[in-house]
Amino acid sequence: MNDDDIEVAADLLWDAAGSGKAIAPLRDRFTDMSATDAYAVQEYNTRRRLAEGGKLVGRKIGLTARTVQQQLGVDQPDYGMLFADMAVADGEQVVWSTLMQPKVEAEVALVMDRDLPEPGITMAQLIRAVAFALPAVEIVGSRVQNWSIGFVDTVADNASSSAFVLGNTPVPLARLDLRLLGMVMERRGEQVSLGAGAACLGNPLNAALWLANRMAALGRGLAAGDIVLTGALGPMVAAHPGDIFEARLQGLGSVRAVFEEQKQ
Repeated sequence: MNDDDIEVAADLLWDAAGSGKAIAPLRDRFTDMSATDAYAVQEYNTRRRLAEGGKLVGRKIGLTARTVQQQLGVDQPDYGMLFADMAVADGEQVVWSTLMQPKVEAEVALVMDRDLPEPGITMAQLIRAVAFALPAVEIVGSRVQNWSIGFVDTVADNASSSAFVLGNTPVPLARLDLRLLGMVMERRGEQVSLGAGAACLGNPLNAALWLANRMAALGRGLAAGDIVLTGALGPMVAAHPGDIFEARLQGLGSVRAVFEEQKQ
């Protein structure tokens, strides 16, 4: 793809987000789109959002389940940007009109205490750089019709991000075994998703280490205060107006995502 194609693809996603009207998969229109191209599209819209006053507060990691990677024909996760206006407080209503085809997934969030600007980061360095962990619900969404996504579609679409909810009880890593951490998510008391830390690349810290080195190599290393959503611990669940989801993560407490009723 040339620069003009990158801009056109970015505009399609930008306009879809603004209008609430999903588009056909980008891979159908740009048949030669590579992963590098898709990240260039994501970066184009990231810069546009920053230019309009958006504040970058962290990163999200997607495609951390091996089964999903196999489905999309890739052997690594992907990443997207987290902006301040994507954050929703625990129990605060999520405005339905801001979402497109929303689904929810329970995750471990890490909050950074130190900068990690240089590549070659080790697991020990990562652990020392993390201030604490929090329970999180990520609200994913897609600007692509019917979630008909391939790898390049989701990457270009900021890793299919929409919003996120963080819990309020920070826990240091020394008190957690993230690999064996269990998760259950309920919708109004009915269990809808079950999982564990091992489902996220074997350990959420593995996903975070991959991200830290990838970001450092790109010159946009993780910084103190950044939020890292490490990836789903169990299956995604479609959300509907009025839904209330509560995710409970062993040792981390709980977090709720509350969706507003759809206005008539």
